[in-house]
Amino acid sequence: MHVIVGAGPVGTAVARLLAGRGEPVRVVTRSGSGPELPEVERVAGDAADGEVLAQLTEGATTLYCCAGPPYHRWASDWPPIGHALVRAAGTSGAVLATTGNLYGYGEVDGPITEDLPLRPNSVKGRVRAEVWSEALEAHEAGRIRTVEIRGSDYLGAGAVSPFSVMVLPKVLAGKRGSMPADLDAPHSWTYVGDVARLLVTVAADESAWGRAWHVPTAPPVSVRDLAARAAVLAGAAPAKVAAMPGFVLRLAGAFNPTARAMVEVQYQWQRPFVVDSSAAIAAFGIEPTSTDQALRETVDG
Repeated sequence: MHVIVGAGPVGTAVARLLAGRGEPVRVVTRSGSGPELPEVERVAGDAADGEVLAQLTEGATTLYCCAGPPYHRWASDWPPIGHALVRAAGTSGAVLATTGNLYGYGEVDGPITEDLPLRPNSVKGRVRAEVWSEALEAHEAGRIRTVEIRGSDYLGAGAVSPFSVMVLPKVLAGKRGSMPADLDAPHSWTYVGDVARLLVTVAADESAWGRAWHVPTAPPVSVRDLAARAAVLAGAAPAKVAAMPGFVLRLAGAFNPTARAMVEVQYQWQRPFVVDSSAAIAAFGIEPTSTDQALRETVDG
C-alpha cells in the first residue's frame, strides 16, 4: 500500500498514477478529500500529528509527502509535518518520498543544480531546508529511508503559481495581466505530471535514496512568452502583460497574507530562475513534458 499525504495537484497526480497501475493507495488530508477512484482510500487525518500519521502508515511500503500548507503558514505548519513524516517512516519502515522545491538554495547565479549547498535567504526556504535536513539525518543514521525531489513553479491541471493566479485568468479573458516580475527573464516551469512520475520512480529505486533530485523540466520560458503561448493555445486575443511595481505587492501584503508571503521570494521572479534537471533525466530516462502540453492542461483546468 502507498500512503499519500496531500491531495493537491501533485498528490492527486501521484494517486492517479499509482491507481492506474492497480496499486492500493491511501490519501490522507484534513478533510478526507482526494480523487474518487476504486483503488484510492480517502482518509481524514492531521499529517502534523505523528501518532495519527504513524497509525495511517502502518503496513505501507511508501509514504509520499505531497502536502501543501497555506503559503503564509509554512514557518508554523511545516516543522510538525516534517517531524510526523520522519516518525511515521521510522515506525512503518515505509520509504519517505517528499516533494520539495528550490527555495532552500536561496539566490543562485546560473542554473540551479542538486549539488549546490542549501543557503536559503528566506524564511520559507529555511523551513523547507530544515525539513529535508531532518529527514536526511534520519536516513544517514539508518532510522528511515528517504528521498526528495524538487521542481520549479508548476504547470498542469490545478497548478497554482503567481502566473496561474495573477496573469493567466486575465490573458484568457482578453484583459491585461500583471505580476511583480521581470517579464522577459528566463524562468523554469515544471509539469505536475512529471513531478508525479519522478516521485514514484525514485521512491521505488534504492539507488536514488538519500539525496535530492530535480524534476525533469523543459527549457525555461519567460512570463511574457508563456502568456503569449497561453493565449494562442486558448484561442484568446494576443496576450497583454505588465510588470507590477514591487510596492504594489508590498501594499497588498498589508491586507493579504499570501501577498505578504511572496515578498521575500521576489528574487525568483526578478532575474533568471533556471533549474538544471539533467541528472534525473540521465539517471531515470524521464524526459520532460513539453511546455505546450503542460500549459494546455493548465489552461483547460
